[in-house]
Amino acid sequence: MPDQPNPTLGVRLKHLREERGLSQEGLALEAGVTVSTLSRIERDAASPRWSTVSKITEALGVNLLDI
Repeated sequence: MPDQPNPTLGVRLKHLREERGLSQEGLALEAGVTVSTLSRIERDAASPRWSTVSKITEALGVNLLDI
């Protein structure tokens, strides 16, 4: 079901962010997304577009395929 959020995506992105010592604000700024968007993704309350996920993973310095 494409409209359902991936329950592991948000958890993985939050873990990667925390590993790097980044705040939600810092990562959101670096990725060019809003803090609200990032928060919703991390809580699995949103089903982000792949382009958004790509921006976030690039800002985290990880490959999109590795998450």
